[in-house]
Amino acid sequence: MHCGKYRPTPLTRRELLQQSANGFGAVALATLMADPAFAGLAETDSRAKRPLAPQKSHHKAKAKSVIFLFMDGGPAQMDTFDPKPRLIKEHGQPIKLPVQPTQFDDIGNVLKSPWEFKQYGQSGIPVSGLFPNVATCVDDMAIIRSMTADFSEHTNANYFIHSGNGLQGRPSMGAWATYGLGSECQDLPGFLVLNSGLIPPGGLDCFTSGFLPASYQGSLLRVGKTPVADLNRSETNGNLQQNKLALMNQLDKGTLARTGGDPNVEAAVLNYELAFKMQTAIPNLMDIHGETEATKKLYGLDDAYTKTFGEQCLIARRLVERGVRFIELLCPQVVADRWDQHGNLKEGHENNARAVDRPIAGLLKDLKSRGLLDSTLVVWAGEFGRTPMAQSGNGRDHNPFGFTIWMAGGGVKGGTIFGATDEYGYYAVENKVSIHDLHATMLHLMGMNHLRLTYRYSGRDMRLTDVSGEIIQPILT
Repeated sequence: MHCGKYRPTPLTRRELLQQSANGFGAVALATLMADPAFAGLAETDSRAKRPLAPQKSHHKAKAKSVIFLFMDGGPAQMDTFDPKPRLIKEHGQPIKLPVQPTQFDDIGNVLKSPWEFKQYGQSGIPVSGLFPNVATCVDDMAIIRSMTADFSEHTNANYFIHSGNGLQGRPSMGAWATYGLGSECQDLPGFLVLNSGLIPPGGLDCFTSGFLPASYQGSLLRVGKTPVADLNRSETNGNLQQNKLALMNQLDKGTLARTGGDPNVEAAVLNYELAFKMQTAIPNLMDIHGETEATKKLYGLDDAYTKTFGEQCLIARRLVERGVRFIELLCPQVVADRWDQHGNLKEGHENNARAVDRPIAGLLKDLKSRGLLDSTLVVWAGEFGRTPMAQSGNGRDHNPFGFTIWMAGGGVKGGTIFGATDEYGYYAVENKVSIHDLHATMLHLMGMNHLRLTYRYSGRDMRLTDVSGEIIQPILT
């Protein structure tokens, strides 16, 4: 007898076919399930069973992994890798060039760079005194002086450089890379973000998977003794934990069978399995005691000021060795608070550069000495650059119209300068490069055609480069 208020849950189509074991429906279902194009959980469909399983590239890849060194706040191009003698000649004078409205509408006179430039390496590329260590690696770097962006405000610009769109919620380039290629490491996420102390404006949505499956979202590793929350195992008895996991696996299989292979249930199971693997993998990853003292010194671990970012650069190298696909490093917390110097440019940029210069040079040299640089693409960039005019007397405002980034390794032609800004360093005037071009080039080096890396969403085939993007061929080997 029923109370009259109870209504049984209607069967789904999968459940109906599954329970009609002797009917023609089961035969049709069996046929479909044998076809990986239809069966979300078919054994032959590695992406469904293992979202991070390595996938075939569109063409032969030069780079297996990417390390993105994000210089949050916007380093000034004319103070780092793009010297402008005219700023010295006209220091303190009104700029003789039409200018755009700035972020804070505070347009001062021309401000020369506080740092001298010197030429380095066989290529003779000039680098400012801010980066004496990175400067020794210029023969491995392609310096792009003609980058442009579409936004002059931090949050939108951060979304743009990460996802190719200035709005919140679009998949980041790390998510696209792991979606397209998976990861060679199966006990860690394929897209990891190493937090050295500062989350950029825009927050964690800078690293989101957006409309892509959640497996491709960036996972944050924090500074300190607890890089991941709830990392320690609650069960210390190994045999007991294995028995619990075996029971959980059996229950999961039963649930999957009853739901006809619900992809949401499968995703939850896979997430729990990866979390279990991370309980062992993360402590081993973060334990750098086995590294030589020479290696630790190379990364600046012997200096309290460079130690934080140095450890993250060292961890990045260890992640590359483990086959993680995409690694992003965030700026450390220093006195200046990011590269966003609207005032007190000299002290602010010097503090930021001091914190990252030695570790980045150590990373490039260590990768090269281990034979990993050829297969690892390293990208150094902020979300935009800065103006050649003074703000607040001794600072610079945001400038998306022409700025500098650099790339190294992974199929990049070292000792190269590409593009140019005008004599003030304000506008890109030669070989302009957009963020979409940068993304297209990064994907190309990883073996992916940016035009073919798409995901159907909201009625259209979406891609990282939207409807734009050209590969920067002159900087490639």
